[in-house]
Amino acid sequence: MRAPIFTIEYGQVADVDHSWLATELAQVFDREVIRGSSRPVPAGGFNKSRSQYLAGSFLGDLRGQAAPEAKYLGVTEVDIYSRGLTLVFGQADVGGTAAVISLARLYPEGIDGGVGVPELLRERTLKEAIHELGHAFGMMHCRDKHCIMHFSRAISDTDLKGPGFCDQHEAERLAA
Repeated sequence: MRAPIFTIEYGQVADVDHSWLATELAQVFDREVIRGSSRPVPAGGFNKSRSQYLAGSFLGDLRGQAAPEAKYLGVTEVDIYSRGLTLVFGQADVGGTAAVISLARLYPEGIDGGVGVPELLRERTLKEAIHELGHAFGMMHCRDKHCIMHFSRAISDTDLKGPGFCDQHEAERLAA
């Protein structure tokens, strides 16, 4: 049996339907997705001058989980960054067990609860979750701007790419 994927909520994450996300991820990666226990946001990862959390602090916490053969996806609403980058939508250990996504920059800008907001947030959340778990399964960034494994420098890049993989990454997904 294939090792499961666990989703771990960091802090309060009100705008994600975890059942829906688990169902979608289970279909993409052909494995069970289990909602793990919620955890506090890693306080040691907060950078006061940036008002952001270091994504690596979430990865460090996830690496310590009980089933090292499984994959762990952290989901948070706090804003995250990576050293050398102003912002990230997520981060993962390539070929490792840990991945994290943040909803902070996935919310549609300039729309206050308008029509289409929940659907666009769901779409972006799923794309980032698939992308970061793809890294955890060993996939690297793709040059194809429509492949889910394409690097997103801005939210417009995330919106442009599809939820699917290019042929090369689809083969890697099937082998994962």
